[in-house]
Amino acid sequence: MNFVYILTNKRKTTLYIGVTANLQERLAQHKKGLIKGFTKRYNVQNLIYFEEFANIEKAILREKEIKAWSRLKKTQLIASMNPTWTELE
Repeated sequence: MNFVYILTNKRKTTLYIGVTANLQERLAQHKKGLIKGFTKRYNVQNLIYFEEFANIEKAILREKEIKAWSRLKKTQLIASMNPTWTELE
């Protein structure tokens, strides 16, 4: 399976959208600070949304689609699955 996922920080002020073939491993990497760049700099490591795809190309297209959305539309998407933005495990 392939995943599009959304992470946030503890204050829920920053969003990060990513794609991966192994969600558990990628989350562990984010939590340990192994992925340099945006997520490490802003301490974005709480999973609040994800979608599964059988095809990586479709997952990448979905990631690009979500990234192009306004923050309002992204928050509505998150709320449709996780209204309280509780960290998913």
